[in-house]
Amino acid sequence: MEKKMNHKSKSIQDILPLDLIQRILLRVPVRHLARLKCVSKRWYSLISDPHFAELHFHRSPAATNASVFMGGGSLAYFVYLDSLFTDNNDALQVKKVSLPFKMKKLPSDFELLGSCRGFVLLHGDPHFLVVWNPLTGSGKRISYSHIVSRCKHKGFRLPSKFHLYGFGYDAFQDDYLVVVAWQDKDDHYHFDCFSLRTNSWINLDAALSKPLDVCHRNSCGLFLNGAIHWVPYPLTAYRDAIIIFDTKERTFSRISGPEQPVVSACTFPTLALLGGCLALYYHNNDSCNTHIWVMKEYKVLSSWTLYQIPCKDFRPLCLSSNMDIIGRGYTLYGTIGYFIYNVREDLLKHFNDHYCWLPLRATDPLYTESLLPLPGDIKEKDKKKKMKKSAMEIPCLFFRPLCLSNNGDIIGEQFLSDKVQKKKFLIYNVGGELLPRVKYLCSAHNISATDTMYTESLLPLPRDIKDKDNKNMMKNRKRKENGHEVHHECFEQLDVAKD
Repeated sequence: MEKKMNHKSKSIQDILPLDLIQRILLRVPVRHLARLKCVSKRWYSLISDPHFAELHFHRSPAATNASVFMGGGSLAYFVYLDSLFTDNNDALQVKKVSLPFKMKKLPSDFELLGSCRGFVLLHGDPHFLVVWNPLTGSGKRISYSHIVSRCKHKGFRLPSKFHLYGFGYDAFQDDYLVVVAWQDKDDHYHFDCFSLRTNSWINLDAALSKPLDVCHRNSCGLFLNGAIHWVPYPLTAYRDAIIIFDTKERTFSRISGPEQPVVSACTFPTLALLGGCLALYYHNNDSCNTHIWVMKEYKVLSSWTLYQIPCKDFRPLCLSSNMDIIGRGYTLYGTIGYFIYNVREDLLKHFNDHYCWLPLRATDPLYTESLLPLPGDIKEKDKKKKMKKSAMEIPCLFFRPLCLSNNGDIIGEQFLSDKVQKKKFLIYNVGGELLPRVKYLCSAHNISATDTMYTESLLPLPRDIKDKDNKNMMKNRKRKENGHEVHHECFEQLDVAKD
């Protein structure tokens, strides 16, 4: 009976090794991990670790993709695309999130510009940007007022009156970048980059070898393979059409689009990310279809593959688990709805009309949930850890630390005030809670007396060593003297024998 009770009282971390728990949690959808932080302090520490967040973002087989809309004021709506195409009515389809801004007066409207690695880029008036992780709530406000004062165009604001802008990630420096290309009052082109790690704007005019093409006002750029990609508007030629900015090298380059399309038949060419591949799509004026070109091998021009979607203004968002294309577009009745296109059977199916109030040619960023922190959040967390190391608070009155256990826990004693003053021994788990381990109770005649820590040993006192050495020396001398006497008697016996 006692064995059963002890088995039931064990927690999961006592039964399973931490490495196996981590492997299990890596397969859990990211939006459920926030609730699992409450299981124990060990789980909270594991899930909050930036290394675990990075592993989960890259290795989790259950990536959560959502389409994002900005409501009025400070509300954002997240439509979970995977839930729209399931028969489970209990599955979460739409989540409403308030923006975490502590401002006396919020801007009239926030505009959604783009997304990268679980962070969304927002614009607010007057002249500031916000990088925000909706799942963790962490964010950073960025001002670009220094650009406005030097800009050629009056009323300059993102995303209008600019050449291009983008949001990406530098894996080498573990840094998120916001880039903007603009033109000053003297018609000089400039390219500025904001680093969230250094919390400062960096001028990269040297990266501009020639003036950049103007991109569509709603094109934030697509982040893929360590680079931000743009397609010019209007598109006049497909050779070297796509602009690339390498976030590590801080340099520009170009790649060509597919050669087959007729430029005059293209309307508003836009880039998308489908299954980790670069895609270029546009509405074809001749066929009234949407053409999607997918580059199945990055920077290999011969790998461009065409898919024709029989839908007006279809906008691809992501691939389903069955490798079908999920997107939005106009229905036969003129309303905007969600569609899924079966690539193998060339079949388009309309699913849902809800939460599709996005107007024509507006931004369609795809948001992938993550627990990734901003570089500034990691620094603050490290400071808190140092503070914890320097000053540790034990949730216990009259606790006197004695020593550390083999597991690094603090062993101490607590005094109890009763008819007879006693004390009990406790062990404090540094990574968890105070766990009482009553070894025995003993009377405490003097609470203010010194608590001496005794460690057993066989070490002698220095005087004991000297005394021992002296005794050994005396013994050796006596042995030598006895030896000389024996030898002397032997020699005398030899002399008598000779005579």
